[in-house]
Amino acid sequence: MKVICTEKSQILATSLARALKTPVVEVKYSRFPDGEQYLIAGELDDETIIVGSLVDNDTLVQLILLIDACDSSHNQLVVPYMGYARQDKRFREGEPISARAIAQVLSRGVSEVITVNIHEEEVLNYFSVPARNISLARDVGSYIELLNLSNPLILAPDEGARTFAEQVASAGGWDFDHLEKTRLSGVEVKMAPKQLCAAARSVVIVDDIISTGGTIATASSMLYKQGAKEVFAACVHGVLTGGAYVHLMAAGIREVICSDTIERGCSKIPAANRIAESIKKTDVQKHKKV
Repeated sequence: MKVICTEKSQILATSLARALKTPVVEVKYSRFPDGEQYLIAGELDDETIIVGSLVDNDTLVQLILLIDACDSSHNQLVVPYMGYARQDKRFREGEPISARAIAQVLSRGVSEVITVNIHEEEVLNYFSVPARNISLARDVGSYIELLNLSNPLILAPDEGARTFAEQVASAGGWDFDHLEKTRLSGVEVKMAPKQLCAAARSVVIVDDIISTGGTIATASSMLYKQGAKEVFAACVHGVLTGGAYVHLMAAGIREVICSDTIERGCSKIPAANRIAESIKKTDVQKHKKV
C-alpha cells in the first residue's frame, strides 16, 4: 500500500501515510503552454490510497488525472473536502445536481470512497462505488479542550448544525445550543442562543464549513453585546473565501480553528488519524471475509 495525493493535499496525505506506516508517492505537476494540467506519478504499488480535497477547479482536474494515472493499482479514494457537495439537489429548473456529477466522475477507477464531514450524507448515494463519511466532531472537541476554557458554551450557527455542535460538546461534557434569528424589523435581525445565556461565558461557534464567515461574524458581534466573555470559531473545513479570516477577526473572534482537510495557516486539527482508523477498520473487515 502507498499514499498519493493532489498538489493541495500534501500535508494531510503525508500525515496519513505516517499514520498508516506506508510510503507516500511523489507526483510532479506542470502545465502545458495552453494551461492544460499534466502530472506524472512515481512508482505505484498494487494498492493505493489517493487523497485529494476539491478546493478549486484545478484540484478537481488533478484528482481526475491522478486516478487515471493509478489505473494499474487497486485504489481507495479519500476526499477530505468535497467541493460542489452543497449543490446536492436541483433547486431551480435547468440547474445541474453538481454533487452527483462530481461523484459519478470520481467513482471511475476507484473501489471505494471516504469523505470527511460531507455537507449532506445523502451525497454518498451519488457515488457508484461504496462510500462512507467520517466525522471530526470529536477532534474539534479535543482541540477545544486544549484551550482550557472554563465552562464553554458550544453554539451551532443554526438549527441544522445543532447535531454537529452536540457531538463537539460531548468531548468535554459542555453545554450546547444553536443560534436563533429573531426579526425585529424589516432591516434589523437579532441573533442569540435559543435556550442558554452567553453572558460571562466563553462561546465557541462550530460548524462543518466556514465559507464567507458572514453569519459567524454577525453572531460574534451580537454575542459580545449580550455579555459573552470571548468568542471562538471552529470548523472542519476552512473554506474562508473573500477575506473571511480577516472579517472574523475584525468581528472579535478570538481564534479561528479548522482542520487540515483544506490546508490553511489556521489548520489546527489533523484529520489523518481519523482517516487512518477508517482505512484500517475496512482492511480488517476485508481480511475477515477472506
